[in-house]
Amino acid sequence: MTALPLASACIWLGMVVAISIEAPLKFRAPGITLPLGLGIGRLVFRALNASEIVLAAATAITFALAPRPLAATVLLIALAVTLAVQVVLLRPRLEARAAIVIAGGTPPAARTHLAYIALEGAKVLMLISLAIVLLNP
Repeated sequence: MTALPLASACIWLGMVVAISIEAPLKFRAPGITLPLGLGIGRLVFRALNASEIVLAAATAITFALAPRPLAATVLLIALAVTLAVQVVLLRPRLEARAAIVIAGGTPPAARTHLAYIALEGAKVLMLISLAIVLLNP
């Protein structure tokens, strides 16, 4: 039964890495303006976060069905908290800033984007660690 949480962790990791690569690259595409790129980014990150919530829940269910190493449980909880901070605290602020730019305005300076990026990096490290723990119970 280790295959299911391991698969979830690896799929989740792949999604986060892929979107993290895509996010800055879309702004280099011909014809993509900052407002257009931000509009696309809002949609993509909503979909990513919704998928992450499903993967976290599915992984938690597999943990409930069979005992897992304590380190795996701690990592899953840390991942869930990190995701919650991104979804509940940071993404709404980022979406509000994007809405100002899309409307033609200039939002005040903020470090919200850097915090989101740092948490994405932390998630990548936690997901790699989770996969390693699950591979070596």
